[in-house]
Amino acid sequence: MIQALQEATAYIKEQINHQYEPEFGIILGTGLGALVKDLEIRHSLNYSDIPHFPVSTVESHSGKLIFGDLGGRRVVVMQGRFHYYEGYTMEQVVFPVRVMKLLGVKRLFVSNAAGGLNPEFNTSDLMVITDHINLQPTNPLIGKNIDELGPRFPDMSEPYEDRMIQQALDLSDHFKLNVKSGVYVSVPGPMLETKAEYKYLAAIGADAVGMSTVPEVIAAVHMNLPCFAVSVITDLCVPGKIKKVKLQDILEAAAQAEPNMTLLIKELIKLQE
Repeated sequence: MIQALQEATAYIKEQINHQYEPEFGIILGTGLGALVKDLEIRHSLNYSDIPHFPVSTVESHSGKLIFGDLGGRRVVVMQGRFHYYEGYTMEQVVFPVRVMKLLGVKRLFVSNAAGGLNPEFNTSDLMVITDHINLQPTNPLIGKNIDELGPRFPDMSEPYEDRMIQQALDLSDHFKLNVKSGVYVSVPGPMLETKAEYKYLAAIGADAVGMSTVPEVIAAVHMNLPCFAVSVITDLCVPGKIKKVKLQDILEAAAQAEPNMTLLIKELIKLQE
């Protein structure tokens, strides 16, 4: 694994001429790839060209690693991510996060599309993730620990940095954005949940449900990489509001929320040291 990470990192550095060290990593979720329009792009690499990188199989994920300036800060953006349900191992799912760390990023920003379990949520709301529940069948730290990356038993009492959460909520007040906060639960997918499962997930304390983010955050915390994450609520999963959902519905809801999400991440990045 270390050799594969080093080979991928070396290839990327060679392609960007060793001249661009990103400060922050950003992962864009389903239907949320338009943030790159706000980037002053310096370099763009296809996942398929990077040694050992997985390739996105979800149609709404572009599959590009983009280096550029966002709000005057140097970032590397994953335009498209990987999911366990695509058949990848958890090590493959989090491989890009580990590469980002080796490239020098100091903080990780993650977005996703999620179903709203909280009855106060509406479609296209933003939810700043304050904590998570992992219902994936495994996680990227199972197996022999990679000591070069982090400790055997990483602490998860603050997977999402409290300081950045508060900054984001303050920014949402300042810009009058419709931002909520809550707990995200990660499930395997790819099917959406049944009504009984929605009821169960809400009962165990989740405000939103999705199929990503938690593996990447676990890997980041293992490497002492502070995280911030935000969900776009693309469908409602509470009694009386549940309806059949198609991918196009999710993409449309994400597109409506995307300008606010982009503004929030852009302004939050500006505040980081």
